[in-house]
Amino acid sequence: MSFDRKSPYRRRGIWVAAALAVSALLVTALLVGQALTPNSTAPDDRVVATDPTPSSVEQNPEEPVPSAAPAPAGLPVVDYEPAPGGFPADPATMDTTALTEGAHPTRRIAAYDAPGGRPRAFFEPTIRGVELTMPIADRRVGWTAVLLPSANRRLAWLPPGGFDTVPLRDQIVVERKVHRLTWYRAGKAVRSWEVSLGQSGQDTPLGRTFILGRTPPPETVYGGVDIYALGSIPDDPESVPAGLRDAHIGVHTWHNDDELGENTTNGCIRLTRTGQRELLAEVRPGSSVLVVDQLPTPPPTA
Repeated sequence: MSFDRKSPYRRRGIWVAAALAVSALLVTALLVGQALTPNSTAPDDRVVATDPTPSSVEQNPEEPVPSAAPAPAGLPVVDYEPAPGGFPADPATMDTTALTEGAHPTRRIAAYDAPGGRPRAFFEPTIRGVELTMPIADRRVGWTAVLLPSANRRLAWLPPGGFDTVPLRDQIVVERKVHRLTWYRAGKAVRSWEVSLGQSGQDTPLGRTFILGRTPPPETVYGGVDIYALGSIPDDPESVPAGLRDAHIGVHTWHNDDELGENTTNGCIRLTRTGQRELLAEVRPGSSVLVVDQLPTPPPTA
């Protein structure tokens, strides 16, 4: 998550704004070694998605499934720190279609760079104590592609087995030019809010990502409302303060709403307290988040 650059003090790599009325801090308790908090108020996981994942492709039952090469025991484990390299780009990262299924590892599983390709890392069932659910972006010859956490616009391929499929009914779309966040459910816009986004050089990253988990606010400037850490990280880590270079982008509120509609954060998405509380109560971790410059037409809300 990104943080404000004006800061009177630091807590183990966290910068807090010196001028509270004009700074935009993006913090997650993960950055100070605390665990993400399970979303106890999230919707029931047993809800059945109304549509299949649109990016899924028809499988040819006669086409052989590429085998998975054995994964060396020394491969890195994907965690909150930036993910290891070698994973492919997400070719549909700007696709506005909602992703309606997620993959939750049930044990340690290897992540590959292509169906039948090279193993690059391991996924565990949790990251920092919170269950990991990654949106499913594609399926091909028996393999499943998921959005890679702790990276921007990257996919990881999973061979069959070792994960459960979880229905996802919500999507969040953020439009940078009009500073708008819209929450969709089953393809219909539910509500929109004005938001503050990343300042020049620390822009909120474009493309598909997802809600990784929630964490308590580490400082009073967050208005006492939990933060959603996303799977994305700053596009240019060198552009943010040194203590934020391993941080994640997040969705959070602020102690006031004076800078809504402006580019003042270090990449995070900041909205009102009531909006954040509603998202925390309704949208489960694993749900996809899409950041675009602007949608072709304004989303009608229910």
